[in-house]
Amino acid sequence: MPPRDDPDAPAGRVEVLEPGVRRIVAPNPSPMTFKGTNSYLLGATEIAVIDPGPLDQNHLAALLDALTPDQRITHIVVSHAHLDHSPLATALQKECGAPIYGFGPAGKGRSAVMQRLAESGLVGGAEGIDAAFSPDHELEDGALLKGPDWQLRALHTPGHIGNHICLAWDDICFTADHVMGWASSLVSPPDGDLTDFMASCRRLQKTEWRRFFPGHGDPVENPKARLDWLVAHRQSRERAILAALQSGPADAQSLARAIYGDTPAGLMAAASRNVLAHLIDLVGKNKVAPKAPLRADTRFYLA
Repeated sequence: MPPRDDPDAPAGRVEVLEPGVRRIVAPNPSPMTFKGTNSYLLGATEIAVIDPGPLDQNHLAALLDALTPDQRITHIVVSHAHLDHSPLATALQKECGAPIYGFGPAGKGRSAVMQRLAESGLVGGAEGIDAAFSPDHELEDGALLKGPDWQLRALHTPGHIGNHICLAWDDICFTADHVMGWASSLVSPPDGDLTDFMASCRRLQKTEWRRFFPGHGDPVENPKARLDWLVAHRQSRERAILAALQSGPADAQSLARAIYGDTPAGLMAAASRNVLAHLIDLVGKNKVAPKAPLRADTRFYLA
């Protein structure tokens, strides 16, 4: 799906999105991060910083400069352990002393299927994993964080990566990389799991949200429609893969070239990882089977 946001990156600029919520975009634009990582400042006096972002001194300065004399950072909350979201947490903590919260290290929350693949070494991946991330406090699903004028509820939403959480704030949800308005989320095994991703989408669909604040791109103003599109998009990819396999066995890369015909060459590797995620999900549904142990280049056929 083509980008829908203004492509001019407002890196370093403080933007008020709601009373009590400000956004600062990190200066790390790329084909995978769009304009850059969104860092959010929640609260009037005791501030929660949601997703500090990549290790960048200019972004650190922008976060600190956004504080007024009566404000202090009391919580640093990380949605997941990717290099564009979590590394700055430690540097920010050194400046403000606030504890770091997250679901857990990068491997926590990984599904049993993906854990077996990771341990076997038969599937590569690990795009942008922050292996050093270790929060001071691990947030279990449903855990609450509170400030004087805000409350966040952690929602474990694995799929993009096993330790991914969304954060519910009244009828608004900080969705990080699970739901974005400019593109669908990358799901790359063994850290990403499409079966989990779809289950997390269905979980979010059970709540009437007013807005989504994603990890990249502008706010999603119609959360229900976006979730419906995201589920339908993944279902259409599944149908396309099954249709392509009717011509005979194929691997993820060749299927991606056939299905993602309009994808720029620089993004074809990510497309292949998405297709591999679908194929592993289809194995679990007994719709396809691998011709060899699971690897990035394994050929699959219709079961």
